[in-house]
Amino acid sequence: MYHKIENDKYYHIFNQANGMIDIFKESRNYPFFIDKMEKHLTPVCEIIAFCLMKNHFHLVIKTKQEIEELKKSRAFANLFIGYAKAYNKVYNRSGSLFKKPFKRKLIESEVYLKNVILYVHCNPVKDGFVEDSISFPWSSYHEIIDDVKTFVDREFVLELFDDSTNFVAAHKAYQLNTSFLPTFE
Repeated sequence: MYHKIENDKYYHIFNQANGMIDIFKESRNYPFFIDKMEKHLTPVCEIIAFCLMKNHFHLVIKTKQEIEELKKSRAFANLFIGYAKAYNKVYNRSGSLFKKPFKRKLIESEVYLKNVILYVHCNPVKDGFVEDSISFPWSSYHEIIDDVKTFVDREFVLELFDDSTNFVAAHKAYQLNTSFLPTFE
């Protein structure tokens, strides 16, 4: 059983499709999900990091203060159900797309938060899709290192890692040994 998502806390949110089918069948599916994520989640949480893989996704969020439980629940439901409905219509399928409920893990320390961000951005490397995080287009890595308009909380992440140079260096170190979690102490 999953606990409700509390206000003003960091979480690692993740899920996969039922039957491990591809959630993102075509490249156009990724920006559609990202747009829905921005629309539905940014009113209730800050997006710290994300990575969208073919058959699963990872989000790192910080819930906003004083948001009603029902509003948070509806935001996530609107994202996942809205995407699933569009997906089912386009790909002529029916039923639930995602496993229920979505998984969430409370992040209780700054060190753990940094490690989760690294894990999320380096997931495509670990799974053998790309050689390095910069080569994968469907994560927030680019939005954090590039000076582009984004709904991701870039300033917070760069401050967390001290600056963009350390952010990139931490990712490179993690990619060299994905079983190693840097301590940042």
